[in-house]
Amino acid sequence: ASEAAKESGRPRPKILAVTVLTSFDDKGWAETGGQLPILNHVLRLAKLAHESGVDGVVASPREAAAIREICGEPFEIVTPGIRPSFAQSNDQKRIATPSRALQDGASRLVIGRPVTKAENPQKAVSLILKEIRGE
Repeated sequence: ASEAAKESGRPRPKILAVTVLTSFDDKGWAETGGQLPILNHVLRLAKLAHESGVDGVVASPREAAAIREICGEPFEIVTPGIRPSFAQSNDQKRIATPSRALQDGASRLVIGRPVTKAENPQKAVSLILKEIRGE
């Protein structure tokens, strides 16, 4: 990525590694062959990604604080599974509110269905921003 960016005269894109999908809970993880508890596996992958020079990981907000602790700044932690207080969890198992995820060290939030499936997406975004600000 660095070589291609240099050749094209563009900045190197950030590279993220995916840990464990947020739709897994401990039971589903074990049923699919997960040998370690999810948290241990995620932390192992995050540490490996960090040591390999990857810019960050995609991980559940539930693991953000532990990842931040072992990988520090400026390691990116992109968290899907964000569910504002007004939203349903749907198929997501390891979720958090936007404010909780940010407090726990998330760098970026992925908020899909609470916005895209909302009757009024603009209002949903406004409510999410208010929730983040603690209003």
